[in-house]
Amino acid sequence: MRTQVVIIGGGPSGLLLAQLLMKSGIESVVLERKTKDYVLARIRAGILEQGMIGLLREAGVSDRMEAEGYVHDGTLIAAENATFRIDFKKHTGTTVMVYGQTEVTRDLYEAREKAGGKIVYEVEGVTIHDAKTDAPYVTYTVGGQDQRIDCDYIAGCDGFHGVSRKTIPDGVRREFEKVYPFGWLGILSETPPVDDELIYASSPEGFALCSMRNANLSRYYVQCPLTDKPEDWSDAAFWEALKRRIPEEAADKLITGPSIEKSIAPLRSFVTEPMQWGRLFLCGDAAHIVPPTGAKGLNTAASDIHYLYHALRDHYLDGSDEGIDQYSAKALARVWKAERFSWWMTSLLHHFPDQSDFDLRMQQADIAFLRDNEAAQKAMAENYVGLPY
Repeated sequence: MRTQVVIIGGGPSGLLLAQLLMKSGIESVVLERKTKDYVLARIRAGILEQGMIGLLREAGVSDRMEAEGYVHDGTLIAAENATFRIDFKKHTGTTVMVYGQTEVTRDLYEAREKAGGKIVYEVEGVTIHDAKTDAPYVTYTVGGQDQRIDCDYIAGCDGFHGVSRKTIPDGVRREFEKVYPFGWLGILSETPPVDDELIYASSPEGFALCSMRNANLSRYYVQCPLTDKPEDWSDAAFWEALKRRIPEEAADKLITGPSIEKSIAPLRSFVTEPMQWGRLFLCGDAAHIVPPTGAKGLNTAASDIHYLYHALRDHYLDGSDEGIDQYSAKALARVWKAERFSWWMTSLLHHFPDQSDFDLRMQQADIAFLRDNEAAQKAMAENYVGLPY
């Protein structure tokens, strides 16, 4: 088999790249380790920056998002039982969209299948060959049969544990990591959201987040020790912890119910450099991970896709390799800004086990400065809605 671009990973970033390439007449094959149902069962964040929204529109998969998504003009920050608002529209002239990552992925699958684009599921033993040459190829097995795809370029959209990043030699690859000493316990419940906008709450007991998927489906989180397991937390214990950490006004109107999904996610920041090795390009979690504070994971993957899509389009349609040559530098420049913002929000709102009294006062002062300073609010709003590509 031969194609122009092999895309390893059938999550939202790989599917978005495939759809954008198809719109430009560029062939690709998507290789996915799991089944479609497995991918669609993953519960992920659902806040889309303007850049991501624009890419979905360009890819022709935005209709359901436009009809069912929730436009948010701002967000709420709570601390010391007081709440203030960051007004995105006022400070940036733009907004974000609440639309679940699962729904984005579902829309992309539907578009890929409707257009007859090739996706190979349940692939095993994926191996990247000759990425530093002009004739790279990928081998894998599916259904016990060995397969090979020759191609021009390879996009590694296969996540942190995938093969793509590890294909770059240790002597070339440099990794940067910060592991946070806590996780997020999250539940999904068939209850109306406690507020029309997200609430980011800091309390002496730890961080909490009130989010949503739609008018009758809510997503809530509380900070918890890394040693905890989901089964350690009953639904009742979760709701009580959440109520103690959010403002009284929100706690009083919170509607609780049985959880339909419960999980704990560790928090870490991670970046690998470079994001390109020969004709292999890394995108999304294959190259970087951010804490979920600030909702930058999927959006940062989207910025990678923006740079790579335009680089490949310029190569095939205009004969220019400038975008290909500059992909890693451009992507990393924006990645590190997203990492900084996610690190800052995480540091601002969470309780750290080794936090001294001085550290606590500095955190409180930082929140107060954000509450009272227009320039600080503008800076947060600009980062939250997404820096330009």
